[in-house]
Amino acid sequence: MLLTVDIGTTHFKAALWSFEGERLAFAARALFISEKFEVDTSAWIFAFDECCKELFSLCSQEFKELKAIVISGNGPTLVPVFDDYNELNFQNCDSKARLWLDRRAVKFQAEVSSVMGAYVDASFFLPKILYIKNEENELYHKTKFFLGCPEYLAFFLTGKACNVFPSLGFDPWFWNDNILEKLSLDKEKFPEFIKPGCEFGTLLPSAALKFNLTKDIPVISGGPDFFAALLGSGITERGQVCDRTGSSDGINLCTENHVKDDKLMSYGHPVKPFWNLSGFINTTGKAVDWACALLGVKTFDDFISLAKNSKKGSGGALFLPYLAGERTLKGDTSALWKGLTLSTGREELANSVLEGIAFAIKNILSDMEKAVNKDQSDKNKAVTNMHPQLRVTGGLAGCSYLNQIKADITGLEILEGVHKEAELLGLAVIGSCMLGKFKSYEEASSAFYRIEKRYEPDIKNKSLYDEMFCEFQYLKQA
Repeated sequence: MLLTVDIGTTHFKAALWSFEGERLAFAARALFISEKFEVDTSAWIFAFDECCKELFSLCSQEFKELKAIVISGNGPTLVPVFDDYNELNFQNCDSKARLWLDRRAVKFQAEVSSVMGAYVDASFFLPKILYIKNEENELYHKTKFFLGCPEYLAFFLTGKACNVFPSLGFDPWFWNDNILEKLSLDKEKFPEFIKPGCEFGTLLPSAALKFNLTKDIPVISGGPDFFAALLGSGITERGQVCDRTGSSDGINLCTENHVKDDKLMSYGHPVKPFWNLSGFINTTGKAVDWACALLGVKTFDDFISLAKNSKKGSGGALFLPYLAGERTLKGDTSALWKGLTLSTGREELANSVLEGIAFAIKNILSDMEKAVNKDQSDKNKAVTNMHPQLRVTGGLAGCSYLNQIKADITGLEILEGVHKEAELLGLAVIGSCMLGKFKSYEEASSAFYRIEKRYEPDIKNKSLYDEMFCEFQYLKQA
């Protein structure tokens, strides 16, 4: 049995899996985010404790037969760690994690970008650390070392401090001794790197006792959440593409080559020799949350019901969902509502937010196609089009109404998997391979991923949405 854990932005999730890809039990806990986009790390520890208790109550015998714990989490989220936690004491977990939404470090992104030789957004690790050193110097000196989100939980469970370097292509967003020297940062505050699929260490006896686990269980890195989600979405072949939904959306395309484009990120795919081309929308689920509060809607289901009362095109209301900037775009990309009139009602506003998310996805897909085609043309290779399907995973993946909007706007068939939490399924893939149950990530991913629903584009909406998309692109570039 495998225990997989994914620390999301707003929810902590855990699942128990068999080595045949069967999910035996699932548990989740909500996480509170402060106005500064911070989370108390103690909340992660309490959530892990609560999830373990729930999973044990659902599958007590299977829970006792755990062979490994595999962990992933959101990012770039930074945790200043103050002490060695040799004993599990929740009162010592007083550190606050700075989420990827935190953009206080804007004035330091230029300095980091200059040193790295590539654009590094304020949401990434090094600008945040420079901010702490310069603006919160007492906190900087108090910090023993800086960790990422899943690395913090692994440290708490094993006592081993490591950071995870996801794959080739991530050099502009991480550090080495030379970079730390140029930025005048203390090297001892930066633990060594390990790769996804490697062990952080084994479970501390105190952790095993506290969480009712078997001692010496290996704790394995699943990498960042998106790394695991690729495998949990069955994205193992060139041209396959997925949309990871949640507080933010990440669009991921499996490519043959390392594609260089300022609007996108390209890094090594879990399945070699492929690469993953990514584009991000920082506020998708968060945009829906924001709109719910603005429109006085209490639940997500109520929001969808409200949006369904609107006609296609939202009466001309067009929404750009960039409420917290964008990680890979220079400048202050911001949100916008256009086309509002006296006849625009709450229904149209709600629906325009959902359509705006889909337009933003189509914009990324368009950027990807252009970047891949240019890259292949430059290498005198035949142009390879992406598959005419988009796999959806994550928190919003089970919303049929939104999935149909995505199909109509992108013109792609939308595939909804049986398991919506692709990160957890991908972690099961990684853990199964690390324990020798499968020969490769590709083999395990193909065995575990299954499609539940398909959504075909409605051709009668094509001309309307094509026209609106042209306007969307114009406004985004303005």
